[in-house]
Amino acid sequence: MSLSAETSVKTSARKGIVCLLLLALSACATQEISQGGLPVEKPQTNALQGARIHTELAGEYYARGQMGVAIEEVNEALRSDPNYAPAYNVLGLVYMDLREYKLAEENFERAIKLAPNDSDSHHNYGVFLCQHRRGQEAEAVRHFLAAIKNPLYATPDKSYVQAGMCSQQRGIDKDAIEFFQKALLIQPAQTQALLGLAQVHYKSGDLVAAKYALARHAQTATPTAESLWLGLRIERKSGDANAEASYAYQLQKRFPNSKEAIALQEKKYD
Repeated sequence: MSLSAETSVKTSARKGIVCLLLLALSACATQEISQGGLPVEKPQTNALQGARIHTELAGEYYARGQMGVAIEEVNEALRSDPNYAPAYNVLGLVYMDLREYKLAEENFERAIKLAPNDSDSHHNYGVFLCQHRRGQEAEAVRHFLAAIKNPLYATPDKSYVQAGMCSQQRGIDKDAIEFFQKALLIQPAQTQALLGLAQVHYKSGDLVAAKYALARHAQTATPTAESLWLGLRIERKSGDANAEASYAYQLQKRFPNSKEAIALQEKKYD
């Protein structure tokens, strides 16, 4: 992947995280759970309102890649309310992006300690553990499942996808397939789940299932270097030279500087 493409992907990912975060903050701003399990209105103190507003601003700056300003806004939020868990969650994201992994971990743990049922904090901490703490993939999956347990969590499919990707990383393909399928039951057009399924089936040698999952992915998502490279290798193993050549052409034309295009040039198919 080229540097500009990688930057674009990171920016898009940050924006996606922030959209979910702002949705969660909006819900938290006005609701709490009654004994009957239903959301009810709750009053906010000025301190809580200030913490929420500054945390929302921090999230926006994080999405733009303005990490210094995001940290300043989180600090303002914590001056209003030192125990405002979403602020620590955002700070964890910022430090993860800055590769200050110890600080990221400390802030995710603080967020979860203050709000044990907060799905976003569990999800983000799971992503952190899976990506940056080798050997802690099982713990990461535990956090994804903790996020999903919350009945008010808006995007359980995303946590199932991440659990699947983490299971792939551990080499536990059976769990990965199960998590991807659960994500697709919630969101049938979940593109990451479809691509993950295709990858797992390709690895296991089930080329028919891999091709089917990738075809569904192509119907719902713009091709990426990763998906085109996978398609090329599936067709290569299937013996379809024309389909393989088509994928090769698209990969070289669309993503000439990607690691996948370089692998193709060097004939490193696996």
